[in-house]
Amino acid sequence: MLDHVFTDAISALRDAFEAAFLERQPFEEHFQADVLLGDLTWETSYGLPGEGLPPRVVAHITFDWPSWSQTAYRQWYVEEVLDRLPAIEMEIVFRSQQLTAPLDPARVYGIAPETSPLIGDGCLERVGVTAEASYDVDPSVAADYAVEVTFEGLYELSEATLADGASTQLDDHFGALGGWIAATLVKLADLH
Repeated sequence: MLDHVFTDAISALRDAFEAAFLERQPFEEHFQADVLLGDLTWETSYGLPGEGLPPRVVAHITFDWPSWSQTAYRQWYVEEVLDRLPAIEMEIVFRSQQLTAPLDPARVYGIAPETSPLIGDGCLERVGVTAEASYDVDPSVAADYAVEVTFEGLYELSEATLADGASTQLDDHFGALGGWIAATLVKLADLH
């Protein structure tokens, strides 16, 4: 097992999703390494239980561990010097699909707050809403509509989290995300 603060954060988020009774989407989890730049990326998707495939509402989560964070973490780990706090770049995209008509973005803004709950010392910020229309090659088939709302932010890791792999700080910080994501997905599921 890889013992690294980035994988600890992933485990904490998985625990938060499990506690919120969210369902991981099959074949939607990826762990990638950028060989040229050194960045690590973890992507996954969760939805409400029993939504089927594809689910009508889903949250796509992306964690990036940039090379500068790895450098700061390694410097702290090897030299016990912490000049800059390592951070995880986070993005959460909420998607509601299989809608029967185009959706007014104002309705989505009313459902999705401007910021997430507090995660450590910061919050994810809503950065926009995207509307989508898909048309079949057969013009007699009705169009399919979808909407996405995106949140982005940075989670800075404290020295306490780095120092003790048994710390519950990551669980405490990411625990609020599970409930918030579940509640937002339920609100999006109410859109028709």
